[in-house]
Amino acid sequence: MTDTPHPAGEVLRQFRVIFGAVRQHFQAVEKACGVSGAQIWALAALRDTPGLKVSELAQALSIHASTASNLLDKIEQAGLVRRERNSADQRVVRLYLTEAGAARLEGAPQPLTGILTHALAQLSANDLARLSQDLNVLIGHMGEVDDRAAQKPLSEL
Repeated sequence: MTDTPHPAGEVLRQFRVIFGAVRQHFQAVEKACGVSGAQIWALAALRDTPGLKVSELAQALSIHASTASNLLDKIEQAGLVRRERNSADQRVVRLYLTEAGAARLEGAPQPLTGILTHALAQLSANDLARLSQDLNVLIGHMGEVDDRAAQKPLSEL
């Protein structure tokens, strides 16, 4: 018998390495900051682009707007962000980081976007396109899947 792993077994091992590393990073963020990895990413996005609308923040985090709103409720209650309404149009709500939110970012483990998001950003457009295509084929072989999971942060899955 050979020690060469079966190709499917090797890919499964790689997924386990990725998921384990993501889980460890989320745990380190929560331990250091007392908030989830997705919440830290949201705080970082608001630090980098003050005044985002909820829909813009959702787009920046690649999550559904209702998920972003729920995430914001928690960090707003913790005093880490504030919502301001535009005086000209009261329907428009802009989001800003508070001093307490900025302080949470100071001690947060890097990268603030999470290690998987950061790693994906390092790939070329061609590598991302190929990976996306291959993952779509894999998902197709999985049968019934819940597409709503794609709208949630990894820390909530």
